[in-house]
Amino acid sequence: MSISRTLATTARVLRQLRHDRRSIALMLLVPCVMLFLLRYVFDASPRTFDSIGAALLGIFPLITMFLVTSIATLRERTSGTLERLLALPLGKGDLITGYALAFGVIAVAQSLLATGLALWALGLDVVGSPWLLLLVALLDALLGTALGLFVSAFAASEFQAVQFMPAVIFPQLLLCGLFTPRENMQPVLEGISNALPMSYAVDAMTEVLRHPDPTGAFVRDVLVVAGCAVLVLALGAATLRRRTA
Repeated sequence: MSISRTLATTARVLRQLRHDRRSIALMLLVPCVMLFLLRYVFDASPRTFDSIGAALLGIFPLITMFLVTSIATLRERTSGTLERLLALPLGKGDLITGYALAFGVIAVAQSLLATGLALWALGLDVVGSPWLLLLVALLDALLGTALGLFVSAFAASEFQAVQFMPAVIFPQLLLCGLFTPRENMQPVLEGISNALPMSYAVDAMTEVLRHPDPTGAFVRDVLVVAGCAVLVLALGAATLRRRTA
């Protein structure tokens, strides 16, 4: 890998995103809109919003970044851009890391907006530090970016990229502990949930919600989410094809 080539890839992707206003709006505004709607769905029960709002603050960015990243990367592949880039002295690691950094910049902005809205405009009540909440939201968005980059290698069209959402995201959403504690699930499902990164993202948000200081469980959950993001990025680089099928 080359730092200069990686940063050049990052700059190119950011320039392209700057002209794609719909994608920017989707990444930055949709999580905020969803949190806003959720707050007033539970208008008569603010405690319900407090109990699930922190978890969804991590889930919404993950889902949004997964969707946008998978489609944007696939668009570059089907247009032949990736094939032309890989014909240059540009490594797969440079390419994947450059994309991850570019979308990571958007993820930072997205996490700042969503966390600020939830805490200071919608009144989300958390015991822990807002900075820890922001950290987890950012890691979740980066995990969504990594997953989107990875699954784009297996889709032949944008429609197929969207079809990966029920396969990759929905099972995690059902098993992450948002709807019922994971220990109350059927043992086989609980075991599966223990292997899914979104479960640890929700657990980390819950730790911030309930504890004033970082706990051992919080550190473990954050490391698992970050480790999964790095692992998926490595898998994405390994499965990146030099030629468009």
